Amino acid sequence: MLSPTYAIVDIETTGHSPAKGDRMIQFAVVFVRDWQIHSTFSTFIQPGKKIPFFIQDLTNISDEDVKDAPVFEDVAGDIYDMLEDCIFVAHNTNFDLSFVQAEFKRIGFPLWKGKKMDTVELSRLLFPTSFSYKLQDITQERGIQLTNAHRADDDAYATAELFIECMKEIEKLPIQTLELIHKRSFQLKFDISSLFFEALQKKRKMLKSENLDFYKGIPLRQKYLMKSSEESSFYYPETKNQKRLYFSEGLQDFKERDGQFQMMDAIWQTFQEKNELAIEASTGLGKTLSYLIPSYFHAKQQNKKVLISTYTTHLMEQLHDVEIPKLEAIVKNKVHVAILKGARHYLDLHRFEELLRAKDESYDETFAICQLLVWLTRTSTGDVGELNVSSGGQFFLDKVRKNAFSVKTSDVNDHDFHAYALLQSQQADILITNHAMLFTDRHRLEPLLSDEISALIIDEAHQFIQAANTRDERIFSYTQWKYVFGQLGTRDQEQLTYAFANVLEKHGVDVIYSFEELDRIYIKCSEKFDEAVQSLIQNVSRKTATKTHSKQTVLFEELELDYELLDEVYQYLQRWVTIAQHLLERMGKSQLESTHADKLVAAEWQYWLNEMKIKTGEWVDIFLSSPSEHSVWLEMDRRSVPGSLHVYKKPIDSTLAVNEIFNDWRGRAGIVWTSGTLSVPGNNRFIVNQLGLPDTVSIKTYSAPKDFYQGANLFIVDDMPDIQHVSQSEFIEAVADAVIQTVLITEGRCFVLFTSQDMLRKTVDLIQDTGLLEDYMLFAQGMTSGSRMKLLKSFQRFRKSVLFGTNSFWEGVDVPGDALSAVILVRLPFSSPDEPVFKTQADRLTKQGINSFSSLALPEAILRFRQGFGRLIRSSTDRGVFIVLDRRIESKSYGKEFIRALPDIPIKKVSLEDMVLDLEHWYNEKV
Repeated sequence: MLSPTYAIVDIETTGHSPAKGDRMIQFAVVFVRDWQIHSTFSTFIQPGKKIPFFIQDLTNISDEDVKDAPVFEDVAGDIYDMLEDCIFVAHNTNFDLSFVQAEFKRIGFPLWKGKKMDTVELSRLLFPTSFSYKLQDITQERGIQLTNAHRADDDAYATAELFIECMKEIEKLPIQTLELIHKRSFQLKFDISSLFFEALQKKRKMLKSENLDFYKGIPLRQKYLMKSSEESSFYYPETKNQKRLYFSEGLQDFKERDGQFQMMDAIWQTFQEKNELAIEASTGLGKTLSYLIPSYFHAKQQNKKVLISTYTTHLMEQLHDVEIPKLEAIVKNKVHVAILKGARHYLDLHRFEELLRAKDESYDETFAICQLLVWLTRTSTGDVGELNVSSGGQFFLDKVRKNAFSVKTSDVNDHDFHAYALLQSQQADILITNHAMLFTDRHRLEPLLSDEISALIIDEAHQFIQAANTRDERIFSYTQWKYVFGQLGTRDQEQLTYAFANVLEKHGVDVIYSFEELDRIYIKCSEKFDEAVQSLIQNVSRKTATKTHSKQTVLFEELELDYELLDEVYQYLQRWVTIAQHLLERMGKSQLESTHADKLVAAEWQYWLNEMKIKTGEWVDIFLSSPSEHSVWLEMDRRSVPGSLHVYKKPIDSTLAVNEIFNDWRGRAGIVWTSGTLSVPGNNRFIVNQLGLPDTVSIKTYSAPKDFYQGANLFIVDDMPDIQHVSQSEFIEAVADAVIQTVLITEGRCFVLFTSQDMLRKTVDLIQDTGLLEDYMLFAQGMTSGSRMKLLKSFQRFRKSVLFGTNSFWEGVDVPGDALSAVILVRLPFSSPDEPVFKTQADRLTKQGINSFSSLALPEAILRFRQGFGRLIRSSTDRGVFIVLDRRIESKSYGKEFIRALPDIPIKKVSLEDMVLDLEHWYNEKV
């Protein structure tokens, strides 16, 4: 039998729609046989129209390049013949093949027929933890050279190499994994089952055994516990010379910073004295190593653990993957580190194995299962956060996470990922966790964070307030509740209740009366639930009748709630849960042997019963419990009620929750709180007081060397309109003009930071309408699809790009070097007076006779302002401009407080026209 020939195709076009007149400008194909590249073909194609500027910028193909190229009609026959009898492969086959087919159809050729494969689908399946599956990203990750991205010849060649790499990955998979995936591969979108069959045939001829663990036939990567470290010197470097020696021998690019050495000593002393300290450490100081080095030596000397807590998973991984290797190089020893997360971060193998033997419900579910099977042969943690799944796959992932109701049996425990993580933590010198885990652990029956901890570092300490206020946050979502109700149904609706009733009847359990009662309660509960929701909507509509905006936000204290109706819903929920639980217990007492199908239905019943228990608790917490110390509010959009209805309940004071955690450690462990932003001018205890730390906790401030910010400049544009005296549209026009002029001078490389998603959207729409930045890639949070990190990656990929952001882009984004030249601040980052949590906090302060503006609104805004500036200069060689478009920084008395909060950098108060001239001079100097 002849080996198949794979035609790996890539095309460049004038746009996405051949039906609207878009045409091909380049066609390339690479032929692969026996997993080797055999030949290539490439040609420019004359599209018969101008190539749009953004396509020229993207592809580097100009009108001049295609001027003398053949039209598609002249090469169509050759292309058709080349593709015949081949398997068509592309990176996003649905685009390339459909465009080629449309071109064939346009000139009267028959449509190409044959099998097709897609390297996007293959890459997603075989590299399930990759950050991105765009061709540039996935090839770079796999070490495949792609010199000229968005040129069909280079893209096709890189795709061919990626395709061969995918086959190599398939052949590495254990035979049991191949069998499990091959069985499901026929349900995938493309014809890739033959690839898994080919690999299976090869594997079956091999006798080589593989080092694997197995859970009920599912291959798992073997786990190994960390070993004790080699003997080494565990003496902390007390003197400057000792520190210099450690750093200079461990780090090639070491630059001595007095502040870094001082911070190390302050932390070391705090640990030794079991004291508590707050440290504000500016960007450029080397904060992370400043606390890692004393943490390591303290852990070794005390033979106990140091716990480091940060805010996000991304920061935890950055600590583990980037900073710990630096620490190991400095101390010349292996540092035993464990990452500790809550149980929901880990895969529930028992639940996954149950669903693996069931019939898949959708493509997304099938594909997620295949991704998990591949991932299980590689993951050493079982942390599902490693996976990059589709939104549909995320639904499946949520089903197979560990939770409080997960089955605990001996065969599961031997392979339990969460138990393994806990075991690793027992062997570690340094534990890395997140702020949320500290709150979760506090309420655990047997806390994981035991007496073994002798010191704690709370990094990103200002975010501990947010973590505290999120600890018991509750969110009611109408659509989520209806989804849960829809999964259960009644027996007449033939949903899960119908299936579970049939299973019980098979087991000889008399259930007629119980299910009649269950159905009756379910119907009444659904009716009362809808009645309660309608009551809420009518209540809000009366309250906001005079408001013109479609999106409404109303505090609960402003509404007249029907507590009797809300309690009725709770009573029905509770009765349904009680009967449903009783029915599950009756099945457990049945003497008949259950089939796997029966067990699966029972497991589904258990899963959704648990969801109903959680929902019942949410209902009480949100609607029927006292809202003291909380802000409770309702949000909805009049254009889509009740689907848009959400109710939020958040704490407004973090001090009690913080002290609950740390009071047990105070006096027996050293505690260090650190952040780049703890203070504001005139109030260096702003964050410390919000955390509720004792007055005895002192604050130390360490700054980067004076020359660290020498490349920074602040521009205050003093002829911008005052938004309080002009219409919003007039202000947005001025903002759009300032952004356009700045971008054209700096050639992109700009962050534009907003405090309002609505203003961001309107500004971006206006800029796009002008067409003045059509040569630039514009990425906008809330408009461009993808997570914050994906937007950032996209921004960095293109030379001429602009990123528009709100909220999360104010901090935690690191773009060193030339990738970022300017940060444009549209408005000073005050909280909206109508933002519910802020409004509740401000009202409470006012009632206490405290000025909420000076004690809350202003300090919060100054901290965000500092964080926005912090995006600009990330190393001593960076150069950039910080541009403020809000005149209040100049016209209001509090404006000088914002300027005082910045490092000592040149400040220029100029008109937009003069700023552009200065920028042009500055940028030409830079280039």
